[in-house]
Amino acid sequence: MTADEKAKAKTEQAKGKAKEALGSALGNDRMATEGQAEKSTGDVREAKEKAKDAFKH
Repeated sequence: MTADEKAKAKTEQAKGKAKEALGSALGNDRMATEGQAEKSTGDVREAKEKAKDAFKH
């Protein structure tokens, strides 16, 4: 996994998790859902990079 892509995935996951928590705390379902989507995007990016690494070796 390239360092840049790994950092991008971790950032998306962290932002999504924070946004989801804030949305839940405020009772804002839209914000919580957007946070879940952002976190999922980061999860997918990380999985993609791990799969690429697995095939390199």
